[in-house]
Amino acid sequence: MRLDVDGALYEMRAEPGGWWRAEVDARADARYGFVLDDDPTVLPDPRSPRQPDGVHARSQLWQPDPATWTDHDWPGRSIEGAVIYELHVGTFTPEGTFDAVIDKLDHLVDLGVDFVELMPVNAFGGTHGWGYDGVLWYAVHEPYGGPDALVRLINACHRRGLGVLIDAVFNHLGPSGNYLPRFGPYLSTGSNPWGESINLSDPGSDEVRRYILDCALRWMREFHADGLRLDAVHALVDTTAIHILEELSAETDALSAELGRPLSLIAESDLNDPRLITPREHGGLGMTAQWDDDIHHAIHAAVSGERQGYYADFGSMAALAQTLQNGYYHAGTYSSFRRRRHGRPLDKSLIPATRLLAYTLTHDQVGNRAVGDRPSQNLTVGQLAVKAALALMSPYTAMLFMGEEWGSSSPFQFFSSHPEPELARATAEGRKREFAEHGWDAGEIPDPQDPQTFLRSKLDWDEVGEGDHARLHRLYRDLIALRHAEPDLADPWLTNLRIDFDERRRWIVMHRGALAIACNLAADPVEVPVSGEPVLAWDDPQSSADGTRLPGHSFAILRV
Repeated sequence: MRLDVDGALYEMRAEPGGWWRAEVDARADARYGFVLDDDPTVLPDPRSPRQPDGVHARSQLWQPDPATWTDHDWPGRSIEGAVIYELHVGTFTPEGTFDAVIDKLDHLVDLGVDFVELMPVNAFGGTHGWGYDGVLWYAVHEPYGGPDALVRLINACHRRGLGVLIDAVFNHLGPSGNYLPRFGPYLSTGSNPWGESINLSDPGSDEVRRYILDCALRWMREFHADGLRLDAVHALVDTTAIHILEELSAETDALSAELGRPLSLIAESDLNDPRLITPREHGGLGMTAQWDDDIHHAIHAAVSGERQGYYADFGSMAALAQTLQNGYYHAGTYSSFRRRRHGRPLDKSLIPATRLLAYTLTHDQVGNRAVGDRPSQNLTVGQLAVKAALALMSPYTAMLFMGEEWGSSSPFQFFSSHPEPELARATAEGRKREFAEHGWDAGEIPDPQDPQTFLRSKLDWDEVGEGDHARLHRLYRDLIALRHAEPDLADPWLTNLRIDFDERRRWIVMHRGALAIACNLAADPVEVPVSGEPVLAWDDPQSSADGTRLPGHSFAILRV
């Protein structure tokens, strides 16, 4: 193996464990790479700190200048019970950069959210994409502004009291620029829906695991992130006695103690396995929290009436009540979508509700629809308001997806910009084929490689102050403010939650201490047997000693 530094080649010496070493004087911003065997191609560093010319080019040395950090007094904050705002840097603003996100942070502060969660910002092929096909996990995507701009964004967030979470993908590598297999046994013999699996427990896996752990810790140590969202952890196949998530949890806790501020790990998993969020001392993996798709499915199917695919078991008021009460709907019960039993019951005396995330929208739940349509494109504004009340007034940690707070009319479609013609064609054809098998007209499926697919997905910020968009935005702001202000809404224990509902008339009431959140999911008015002092409402409910009359698609929060 040889080291290329600014075009000059240096021999490297082999060391134990498969490592190679060379010590060379170089400029602070030198471009470098590695030449393997007899292939003259200069490959980027697997731990590249910067890729200014893309994932196929030489790497560049980079370290954050300590003088650029202005968040020395940032105390940090835990995500438990917080409100998280998920955004995609490339479509959040017209410019699609970290610096442009800074210009919108005051909107998020006014909204009342506590954290910004950035969809993947690691280096990936092409100029734009969702980011889940990253190949150089240590580097920051240059079209967003590169590492220096990410430092500016995190400084700006912390200055405004906003925490920052970074979406990290360790379950597979993207197809463009993946040179890791040339350097070592990074891949296993298995596979998952997105490609070959990462080697977590096969021969040679010790250094692969260290590669992942060091990358995860780097976002929190060097970039001052307050935690990570870990993509699809059910696809991490680890047969060792100490699962890599348990190892990461322990090392994150150690780093938190060293830095003197909270650090959080949020796992995305479809297993409904509470061991994921059970503390390590109780035999769990020690994740801070996890995404809970059951809550999304229960709310969305009940409000929208959709029943296709994985919504098949949801939609009833009973399913909605059961899910809100227990955290999981499938908890050792039969799933018709999977055609088998699924999940495991949550120990509600051990695990607080704040370890589960409630949401009515995510990048997945929009972007993985055939045409990337949002609920706002199919539901009434009243239905959107009811969904917001159910999620934000629940005892779970809450999350919004960018633009949800004003009912954005922009779709969020699946887009990519692979520079390789064969890969671009395969991506487009695969997308059409996948949805055509589920009954969609292939001609309706947006081409991921068409630049217009990306441009259509950008938020239209002019909508925020218009008509129903402005009204919904005010509601989200009021709901979040109420969530922060009311002590009864901070109670994280599901054992203290009581839910009443009527299946036929389609109303549901969440009782949280002295507050009752009464929602009418039907189009016609209903009389709900709960009354009290109105705190916050959508439309004009009428409360009396005998109950509360709710207009169609509306809610009322009452102090009883």
